[in-house]
Amino acid sequence: QVQLVESGGGLVQAGGSLRLSCAASGRIFRTYTMGWLRQAPGKEREFVTAITWSGGSTYYADSVKGRFTISRGNDKNTVYLQMNSLKPEDTAVYYCVVSFTITVEPTGWDYWGQGTQVTVSS
Repeated sequence: QVQLVESGGGLVQAGGSLRLSCAASGRIFRTYTMGWLRQAPGKEREFVTAITWSGGSTYYADSVKGRFTISRGNDKNTVYLQMNSLKPEDTAVYYCVVSFTITVEPTGWDYWGQGTQVTVSS
């Protein structure tokens, strides 16, 4: 199976930035897609962004376009999420996820990380 470990969450003021990282290990295949989902208190799980194995295609929720950037490391087993111009509504637990198909949905992902808390104040 695939193991995912997120890091980089924390508390930030509105308008600030955070950079999340996710390291994947285990049974990694060249065909997989990595992405980020989030879930805020009292709200449904939401798709944030995804990137294909090659890094050639990226996908973003409308709510984060222009503010968030997803990228993969050279080894393809690490994914990053640069979050700029953060808003209070970005507050959520962010989950690194893996799928063996391409998806822009909050469901259908095969593996999940433990989640990292992002809190945007004010």
